[in-house]
Amino acid sequence: MLLMVIMNYCPFSVKSQEIDVAVNDTVDFVSAIDSVMMNALQAFDSISVAQPILIIQPFKPNPTKAVLYSAIFPGLGQVYNRKYWKLPIVYGGFMGFAYAISWNNKNLQDCSDAYKDLTFDLANYAQEPGNWHQSWQNFVAAGVDPSARFNESFRTQLKRWRDYYRRNRDLSIILTVGYYLIWMADAYVDAQLFDFDISPYLSLHIEPVFSLRTSYSPQLYGFNCSIKF
Repeated sequence: MLLMVIMNYCPFSVKSQEIDVAVNDTVDFVSAIDSVMMNALQAFDSISVAQPILIIQPFKPNPTKAVLYSAIFPGLGQVYNRKYWKLPIVYGGFMGFAYAISWNNKNLQDCSDAYKDLTFDLANYAQEPGNWHQSWQNFVAAGVDPSARFNESFRTQLKRWRDYYRRNRDLSIILTVGYYLIWMADAYVDAQLFDFDISPYLSLHIEPVFSLRTSYSPQLYGFNCSIKF
């Protein structure tokens, strides 16, 4: 009876051990696969992917382009050189010259018309005050009778005024052209000296100097100036 029990129990025990070994082997195999996968993933993450390097060159304006831009349109060369703070100076000056040209030209036209009409009236309407032109009468001071200014002296004065405003108008035009050329030169020089660097070691030294009296020179006191760079 005991023998039968032992025989029945042994196969079950053997089968159980075989199952445990199979399970352990499976677990070990899965663990090994997981370990390999984790190592592979860590190795992949540790690989540095080469990124393209973008090299940004420092801005250096071309002097020729700066001059051409400034010649095409005033102030454009300064914009190209990235000196935006100069634009109010550029356009403020041009606005002032434009006003001067316009104002002098208007007065020139008025004086020219007055001079021409007064010359015509002196030659043709000396005896007809009612037919005088209004253009030259506008230059007569308020409260003064126009007939008191109906003479050659007033005509000569109108001519001087006409010449005065013509000279100022022409001078304003010349100065405007010169102002235009100055800003063209400024754009060129500014582009040339855009990356000009002054050495930090540039310095001026002033120190006293004392020279003893010798048989060739008297005793001297003074200062010595030196520039180091």
